[in-house]
Amino acid sequence: MEAKASSRLLSLDVLRGITIAGMILVNNPGSWGHIYAPLRHAEWNGLTPTDLIFPFFMFIMGISTFISLRKFNFEFSVPTLRKILKRTFVIFLIGLGLSWLGVSFGTYHGLAADNLGFWERLGRSVTNFEHLRILGVMQRLALTYGITSLIAIFIKHKYIPYIIVVGLIGYFLLLLFGNGFATEGYNILAVTDQSILGLNHIYTEFGLDPEGILSTIPAVCHVLIGFYCGKILMETKDNQQRMLHLFIIGAILTFSGFLLSYGCPINKKIWSPTFVLTTCGLGATFLSLLIWIIDVKGYKKWSVFFESFGVNPLFIYVLAGIMATLADGIHFSSNEATTNPKSYLYNDLLQPVFGDYFGSLLFALIFVFVAWLVGNVLYKKHIYIKI
Repeated sequence: MEAKASSRLLSLDVLRGITIAGMILVNNPGSWGHIYAPLRHAEWNGLTPTDLIFPFFMFIMGISTFISLRKFNFEFSVPTLRKILKRTFVIFLIGLGLSWLGVSFGTYHGLAADNLGFWERLGRSVTNFEHLRILGVMQRLALTYGITSLIAIFIKHKYIPYIIVVGLIGYFLLLLFGNGFATEGYNILAVTDQSILGLNHIYTEFGLDPEGILSTIPAVCHVLIGFYCGKILMETKDNQQRMLHLFIIGAILTFSGFLLSYGCPINKKIWSPTFVLTTCGLGATFLSLLIWIIDVKGYKKWSVFFESFGVNPLFIYVLAGIMATLADGIHFSSNEATTNPKSYLYNDLLQPVFGDYFGSLLFALIFVFVAWLVGNVLYKKHIYIKI
């Protein structure tokens, strides 16, 4: 088959869809105590398949950002700036909304013993911001998208590799001299998150937020690598050449990340520089493989499932987050006991038949399938909800 360039690489949508499906899968087990090892995050240093999913999505977001801003010729204008700031604000606000929804349900059920009226109980629940997580997955996407986009319209693109290198080296020095690799005692990342955000407003792992303030620096470099790969992809006309360029970049980044990990551990929770290099490298390599399979060889039938996720990625992810909160937060009576949809499906239906671990995996797969049903309807009707 002749490998001609197309206006849209289907492989990009497929990889985006794979990452969204993967994020929903690992975020929604039937039981957090019963998860197969590949579906867990590394406890501290190291890398599991689950640790690749979010950074792959951020890598793809960098590529998509290049494609999106190319329509404006990467030139500053008030409408372009307004578009960037608006999207950054909306994504960040949605992330806060998801956090607020979870806190509200938790507060509502926590007040069950206080003998309050429904409206007073509801009012206290929806106005409880004492434990609202300020940063998170959506917020990280918002900040890295916004900063990357501003760099793209204000700075010449030939300087972007230098920004990436300086950013990663600077962050490594910050970790090195700020005890950032430590799980106990003083850690500059933990101190910064706790001092600025407060303990009640972070998702604490080893005292720091995995999407915290200082680790936003390498996360921006991560998206910038994707942005520059997007530049190479769009300036290359032949899909086989696109595949080759990505493979070379991926190999260089991956080997660099693993070799440098002897002095700078690969660590997702602090988003270490080697984590950036390794996951961007693997993401580029995986995308080059998908370009060869889908856009060069034309093997597309298997990918339709993931396309439904890939064309409305953030909407499906947010929808899944709302579904997860409702599955935990809606309570009802069953067999003279109070339960919720998640507990009922896993504990009463799946676990007794399939066991702890496989039942937990089936719950997650069912969750992915329900999200896919919504995405597939939108996909077939050509409805694209941009966030």
